[in-house]
Amino acid sequence: MGLGLIGVVAAGGAAVAYAAVDGKPAMPADRAAIELVVRDYILNHPEIIPEAIDRLKAKQIAAKIEEHRSELESPYKGAWEGAEHPRVTLVAFMDYACGYCRASLPDLARLVKDNPDLRIVYRELPIITNDSVGAAKVSLLAAETGKFMSFHRAMYEAGDVAPGAVIKAAERAGLDTGKAKAALKAPGADAQIIENVRLAQALGAEGTPLFVLGDEMFTGAVGYDALKAAVDKVRNKG
Repeated sequence: MGLGLIGVVAAGGAAVAYAAVDGKPAMPADRAAIELVVRDYILNHPEIIPEAIDRLKAKQIAAKIEEHRSELESPYKGAWEGAEHPRVTLVAFMDYACGYCRASLPDLARLVKDNPDLRIVYRELPIITNDSVGAAKVSLLAAETGKFMSFHRAMYEAGDVAPGAVIKAAERAGLDTGKAKAALKAPGADAQIIENVRLAQALGAEGTPLFVLGDEMFTGAVGYDALKAAVDKVRNKG
């Protein structure tokens, strides 16, 4: 029996099957027989269960991304790199204290170089340490003054989110030292950071880096090839 003929819905731990003949729902007696066939099929082919779960998760993720796409792909000030008028947009949630984020930097730089129609939108998600929040605040200042990527690279080159390291990175990026110190010491979290956290939570994010591309979401340092394949997929969909 082909899987295309049967739809299986998991509800409350039970599998409920539905079939239609000439567009009409199956009668109760037929439905019971179909459920028995489906049950036997699943028991004989348990490998389809993880596949079905993965497909369901992918569908749910795609729906969440589509719901928030406009917000996700609209950068804060200058917190982006790549194409001014992109055909493909990659959204990257990152934390300056995240080693996997740092490891992903060369892959992202290569993606921008190899794909002139790609834009990467960066969203600060400071969840690892308290110092990450201060670094994120200064990055927003950098975005407001057209120095985001310079500060972004300087921070990951430093590999440290302690206040002193953040100020040194700000100076290397050409930021006003006084303004950088003020941003670093400002109480509470910036509204943009709160918004980034809200979006990440809406997507069900579990860590950084988090990459959103098309209808897909990737967590961790997934590498150039995986991201490039996703870029090509979005581009080919038109």
